Amino acid sequence: MVKKASKVAAPPKAGTTSVKKDAKKDFKSLHSHLFAKDARDYRIGRDIQPRRDLSRFVRWPRYVRLQRQRAILKLRLKVPPAINQFSKCLDKTQASNLFKTLSHYRPETREEKKKRLLESAKGEVKGEAKKTGTKPLYVKFGINHITTLIEQKKAKLVVIAHDVDPIELVVWLPSLCRKMDVPYCIVKSKARLGQLIHKKTATAVAVTEVRKEDQSKLDQIVAAVRPLYNENVTDMKKWGGGIMGVKSQAVTRKRERAAAREATKSSKAV
Repeated sequence: MVKKASKVAAPPKAGTTSVKKDAKKDFKSLHSHLFAKDARDYRIGRDIQPRRDLSRFVRWPRYVRLQRQRAILKLRLKVPPAINQFSKCLDKTQASNLFKTLSHYRPETREEKKKRLLESAKGEVKGEAKKTGTKPLYVKFGINHITTLIEQKKAKLVVIAHDVDPIELVVWLPSLCRKMDVPYCIVKSKARLGQLIHKKTATAVAVTEVRKEDQSKLDQIVAAVRPLYNENVTDMKKWGGGIMGVKSQAVTRKRERAAAREATKSSKAV
């Protein structure tokens, strides 16, 4: 038997594309109830408005506005070196080591002091001899007391808070420490210093003596602190601030680029 040649598919007719489109339209019209467009309407009384960041339009409390304006002013204004030095604080690891060492020398609380005095009073009533124990080793606090210890060179290390307000209370203390060759450092948060001595806040604390087992730790801290503060005179004489906003910086860069282009044009012309 002779095999018939396989038929080749006929070429598509001219009007097939329009037929397909018509079929799609018919399908949409038939099933329009399934795919109905439900556009949202954000007019008054209609759909709920989408969530937006409205912090720009919030009427913030006065204290929030003031602290934000103060933060911006501190960036914009030129800060003299005497005040700018308080922005250079110990880093996190050094500060944690320092506070870990100082935590062993916290002064006694009111309850502990009351208990100690009651026990000594009871002993005196019974006719017992007054006990003379070893001298308690506590960190010293109070700006006048610390000043006296620095002037007498009894302070082994002075720790100053960076956020004392008004800054005039401690602005002279680093200079005094450098003059009397007493090691000092600046740490973050007067509240953290206050917590160390059972107070709300503290401007500065001083270490006069430590136990023998902690002497090596204190020596390490002093060795790390001296080059950063006492001996680092160049950084302590730098002015701070003068950081403008994003828009001002963009304008300044644009002017600098324009000046550079003019300079290159003039050099080529010559």
